Parts: sequence; C-alpha cells; structure tokens
Amino acid sequence: MESLRFARTDDGVSIGYQMFGQGPVLVWMPSLSNIVAQWRIPWLRTAYETLARSLTVILYDGRGTGSSDRDIDLGDLGVDAHLRDLRAVLAHAGVERASLFGYYHSVATAIAFAARSPATVERLVLFGGAPRMREAMQPAQTKALLSLVDQDWGLFADAAATAWLGWDAAPSSKWTAEAFRTATTAATARAWFDAAATIDVSDELSSVRAPALIVHRQGEQQIPAAVFRRLVASLPDARLVERPGSTPTLFMEDAATDLTLVTGFVKSGRIDATPSGTRSLTPRERQVLDRLADGDSNTEIARKLGIAVHTVERHLGNLYRKIGARGRTDAVVYALRMTENPHTG
Repeated sequence: MESLRFARTDDGVSIGYQMFGQGPVLVWMPSLSNIVAQWRIPWLRTAYETLARSLTVILYDGRGTGSSDRDIDLGDLGVDAHLRDLRAVLAHAGVERASLFGYYHSVATAIAFAARSPATVERLVLFGGAPRMREAMQPAQTKALLSLVDQDWGLFADAAATAWLGWDAAPSSKWTAEAFRTATTAATARAWFDAAATIDVSDELSSVRAPALIVHRQGEQQIPAAVFRRLVASLPDARLVERPGSTPTLFMEDAATDLTLVTGFVKSGRIDATPSGTRSLTPRERQVLDRLADGDSNTEIARKLGIAVHTVERHLGNLYRKIGARGRTDAVVYALRMTENPHTG
C-alpha cells in the first residue's frame, strides 16, 4: 500500500491522500471512502496497481471519512465543501492538470470542478452518480440501504457490500464491508447522504469543456440508463459506454475491459470497450454468438452449424465465461453491441 500524504483545505480540514504510478494524472474521487482499507479489497487493489502502470493515480478520502479529519462541520457537506477537498489535494500534490474519475457521490463534484476550473481538467470519467444526486438515490434498493444507516451501521456496511458486489463475492465482500464500516460514523454518513440529496449541478453541465466518458453498468434496479443518456446529451463533448454485467461497479466483472477503457480514454481520449472475452473467442464460438444474436434456439444453432446440440451448449458455456455473461440475455446484448459498434461497445 502507498504511504499517506496530507493536504489542508482553505477551511482547515486535513485530507488524507495517496499518489502513485506514472503517466498522466487520474484523480479517483471519493464517495464514503477509506483508502487504506480499500487496498485490502482484492479487485480494487488489482485495479489500482493496473491503472498505475500507465497513469499517475491519486486517491483521497473526503472530509469526515477514512484518514481525513473526522471532526468536521456536518452542516457543510455540499458540493463546495467537496471542491475544497479536491483543490487542496491537487495543490499539495503539485498537479496543475489532471483527469477526474467521478465515482458515485463524487460525480457531481467532478462536473462542478470541470465547469469552474476548465484549465485544470484534461478529461472526465463518470460512473454511478448524477448531476442531480437525488436521481442516484431514487432506486428502491438504494433507499432500502440508506434506511439502515441510522438503524444499524454494521448491518448497513454488510448489506451495501453484498448489494454492490453480489452474493458470490464472499472474500471481496468481507473486505468491502470492512471498508464501508471503517470509512466513517453513522452520523457523518447520514449527513453526507442528506447533503447529497440536495446537490444539483445540472446548470453547470453546459460549461464543461473537458471530453467526458460516462460508463454505465447498473441494471434497472439501480440507476436507470436514461439518467446517463440525459447526462451525455447535456455535456458538450461526452460519450456513453454501457457495459453489461450484474454488479453496479467497475473493475470487477470483465475488469480487463474496464481498465483498458478507462486507461485508454485518460491517456489519449481513445474509447475501446470491446469485451476482453470477445477478443479471445474461437471462430466457432463467434459463430454461435452470431446465431444467438439472430434469435436462434440451441437446436436451430446446431442445425445451421451442423453440430450437435450438446456441442452448442458447451460453446455457450465457454463464451458466457469469456465475456462475463450470466446467460443468454447478456450474451445477446454483447453480440448486438459488437455488431452496432465493434470498436466502442
């Protein structure tokens, strides 16, 4: 794990951060975070280390969380407070220009900073949040989780980790729950969420000049894709990449493609969301995938390709694994996206 550094904001709050890697600077902005604990989460650690091969990565804990000052004004957690944190980190690190990775809560902050400090922002990568933060908090699952904050902070952490990663990621869920649990207190978390519900930077979207990549993986039970489509339409230079998968996060399902997508965009503005598994499909698996996208049943695929049905089933199992599909529907979505735009997903 990288050593901690500390920056001080204009209003006297100490902000803990880390800076590592080489290449163009990417600031991975926080939601409720504990960057020290996050290094223990296997898939996050891999993401940090992989990004650092091509980029200089900055991680930091927002005020009231992680290694940053916990004794803060809980009535001052709006976007301006979060901008003070970001400015302090950039100044202390000596960074004059960087790309911003807005993740969940920090999406609105990234948009506001890009609008107000255009000379400082190279590119934007946005995932999981919205300019009107209440839109990111409307899904039923999110509301249910937030109701646990005041009732049982430990239960909230466990439930949030499971909702974020799914039931099958037991080792990662353990460490993710620990990161949530140690990120802050229930009182501070409640203040963060209450303030977030009032944040709205939609009026600043037209002032953003940095190219933006908006990535969406969440299903309809999370934030609807329509929220991100509206966001793309409101930004002067933005692209939306919708990634299939079952968990509302990046760098865990088909991590190689997510990492290639983010790294390529930050380094050069290039967008490559071709699924890593798709690149490794055999010719026969590609034929099966094509037939699947045409709506053929397993029996029809077998007849058209001149193979046995059980062979089709074997090929389907292999290609599901390679492209990270949960089943037929995910595979069809992959195939259709590849047909529409084989280079950008």
